[in-house]
Amino acid sequence: MSESRGALDGLTVLDLATLAAGPWVATFLAEFGADVIKVEQPGGGDGMRRFGPQKDGVGLMWRSTSRNKRCVTLNFRVPEGQDLLRRLVARADVVIENFRPGTLAGWGIGYEHLRAVNRGLVMLHVTGFGQTGPYAPRPGFGTLAEAMSGFAHVTGPPDAPPTLPPLALADGIAAAFGTYAVMIALYHRDHRGGEGQEIDLALYDGLMRFMEPMLLEYDQLGTVRGRTGNRIADSAPRNTYRTADGHWVALSGSAQSIAERILEAVERPELIHDPRFADNAARVRHMDELDEVIGGWIGRHALAEVVTRFEKCEAALGPVYDASQIFADPHIRARESLVTVPDPVLGVLTLCNVVPRLSATPGAIAWLGPALGVHNEDVYCGRLGLGRAELDGLRARGVV
Repeated sequence: MSESRGALDGLTVLDLATLAAGPWVATFLAEFGADVIKVEQPGGGDGMRRFGPQKDGVGLMWRSTSRNKRCVTLNFRVPEGQDLLRRLVARADVVIENFRPGTLAGWGIGYEHLRAVNRGLVMLHVTGFGQTGPYAPRPGFGTLAEAMSGFAHVTGPPDAPPTLPPLALADGIAAAFGTYAVMIALYHRDHRGGEGQEIDLALYDGLMRFMEPMLLEYDQLGTVRGRTGNRIADSAPRNTYRTADGHWVALSGSAQSIAERILEAVERPELIHDPRFADNAARVRHMDELDEVIGGWIGRHALAEVVTRFEKCEAALGPVYDASQIFADPHIRARESLVTVPDPVLGVLTLCNVVPRLSATPGAIAWLGPALGVHNEDVYCGRLGLGRAELDGLRARGVV
């Protein structure tokens, strides 16, 4: 861990999960000082090690997702491994897992089994469909959550197929919900005289929570919302527009004051009082005409001119960035939204800094995703008190 004490210093987390959502929860906790012990199967480890872009045989996503974690190997499918896991759990605060419901219980290490050795244990289950319901036994990934939450149905142009995001969106949102759920459970345990508890989080839960306006619309009005491209049915203007030099910008003007400033920026102040654009409801009814006005002006000016003009009018607009433009942006550099971190194999990596920013107890990136089992001795000998010969025997038998 970092030499400075983080806000979560003293909290021990066992990360038994693989790939994205569950491990991200552990990552967020580790960034603020929790001692996260990443538990992987001997041999191959977490599939995240081999997922996504590789450089010199090193998975870049692994380096990021497992920052600040201590990595051990443990085959908890066998009795010896299960006994070791129970010993780790006895001294832990949180366990994160994403096996199909009933799998860990079948191995004798489900929540009730682990709670017997640690009444204060908080256990987060992150699965495709949750612990209950007819779909609970099914395998599930974020792609299914993005489809079944309603997100894909409303994403993309009206005449195109439903569109999935090009990133692990459902996993990321689930990880954010999972992180604060863990903290709520710990607060209850430590400040309300409670015990530990289970947290049941389906991958679609978080994303569907943000789709609630669409669900309310159906519930109360019987309307099934469709795809509208970069527009949304509730607000105008809201779109992306191409500049004269081939760049793209995005803007939104749901607030009346911002919409008026946008019309000032595109040199059409007389339209502020035009009945077609006088308020948001009117602008929504006349989206096409409004986009012609805004898009026409932006299309006649280069990106730098557009940004300067909108800044002068205090109208909300931003360039559509690719990765290279993110790296070059002076605001992102000034805020240190990206940081460089040394890596023993790759030299230096540039990653997103810790989010959010705390004034008194900021998070930090102490190290990047370690090699498989590199902390076995630290954890099994240093934490559990095993002898070196005992650890060697476990390794020889394929337990660690």
